[in-house]
Amino acid sequence: MPERTRYQDNIIRNYYENRDALAVQRAQELVTELYLSTGKKRQQHWKNLKIHLRQLGMDEAAIEKLEQRDDPQEIATLVQRLTSKAQ
Repeated sequence: MPERTRYQDNIIRNYYENRDALAVQRAQELVTELYLSTGKKRQQHWKNLKIHLRQLGMDEAAIEKLEQRDDPQEIATLVQRLTSKAQ
């Protein structure tokens, strides 16, 4: 495997340093998608949202409760709190 350049190393390092911020941003986008979607598309958005919430350190039981309630407003409030926490 060839050596990485300094530029590539910086890109990789920046990605891992900003991983929480990226997860919060994607979670915000998915909340918007939850408001607008139904059916199979909504299930896919939930699947993706759960991945990002896990990356942010949320408990699996709490994530499951959120999914059962299926309330985008509640999730938006939670993501807003996570946003202020990540900054």
